Amino acid sequence: MSPENTSATKICPTCGTRLTENATRCLVCGRNFVPAPTKSPAKAIKGPKMPEVTISLPVALGLLLLVLAIGAAVVYFVLQGTGRVVEPTVTPTVTVTATATPTPTTSPTATAIPTFTPLPTLEYIVKSGDYCSTIAGFFNVSVNSIILMNNLPTDCSSLVIGQKLFIPQPTPTASPQPSSTLSGVQATDAACEKIEYTVAENDTLGGIARNYNVSMDSIKEYNGMTSDIVYQGQQLTIPLCERLPTPGPTSTPTPPPPYSAPNLLLPADGTAFANSADSITLQWASVGTLRDNESYMVTVEDITEGTGRRLTQYVTDTKLIIPATFRPNDTVPHIIRWTVTTVRQTSTDKEGQPVWVSAGAVSTPRVFTWWGTGSAPVNTPAP
Repeated sequence: MSPENTSATKICPTCGTRLTENATRCLVCGRNFVPAPTKSPAKAIKGPKMPEVTISLPVALGLLLLVLAIGAAVVYFVLQGTGRVVEPTVTPTVTVTATATPTPTTSPTATAIPTFTPLPTLEYIVKSGDYCSTIAGFFNVSVNSIILMNNLPTDCSSLVIGQKLFIPQPTPTASPQPSSTLSGVQATDAACEKIEYTVAENDTLGGIARNYNVSMDSIKEYNGMTSDIVYQGQQLTIPLCERLPTPGPTSTPTPPPPYSAPNLLLPADGTAFANSADSITLQWASVGTLRDNESYMVTVEDITEGTGRRLTQYVTDTKLIIPATFRPNDTVPHIIRWTVTTVRQTSTDKEGQPVWVSAGAVSTPRVFTWWGTGSAPVNTPAP
């Protein structure tokens, strides 16, 4: 018998007969079988169920607000009882009226100039063939500084061989700060003549413009205005440099304001040039954008010559190379002084040459020493 055909059986406890599992009576001895009780699955043990209270969301929110209100009221009464609650003072509300506000302009920040610490003086023994100018040129100082420090005559003609001189250390020329030279736009704005005007009652922008003969657009541009509306008490900047042409058959243009004095850069004051191949280039800082009829006038004068030997050049650039023809012809060092100023051409003469007039201040003069085309002195000063 295969295991697949075997059915469940049981044995009669009385006669030992094998019967089917579901038989209720033994076929041999007649014993009745009591069916076995059906086993029910064990139930899980559960603890006692807690009571539940279910409320809706609006009720929950209302209870939360009520609790917060009660808490706030309790805190308020506690603080009021201790005297820490101050009743607020009612402040009247001011109605704000919209007004046109000029756009503020950014002020340039001044650049700090580095300070210079004086250096100790040097000692020098006068040798044969020495001059005050040669000694000053060798140490890159001015002749006047040597004269003042050693109490020498103004012509410095009392030098004696073996004499001890005190030489001041050369003072370095500070490089021009970026803020000292204005750009073209800044220079034009700084040179523009302006006045301040306070708007009075019943004033209009057109009336103010007609009164000063300035266009409305110029006033709006200088004050950062986007409309033609002005209000009483408003401060306006009137650019007088942008006045409209005066009507009439012969209109006279208003001359622009003068330029500031140019700032000389190179060579440094007291520089000595002894090499015959030296090419001397004068450089200065720009005073702004020049107009078509304006130039720089550079004046170079030989002080040592004493005969009024002078060179005057008109350039639009900020540098000038001194021609070699101006170099001294002797072997004595010459002190050369140079200045720069701005000029404006107003007309031409009968020969067709331009007529120049001053258009600004003259720069602070500088000097340098220039040896002649002959040889330099044989003796080389030693510190």
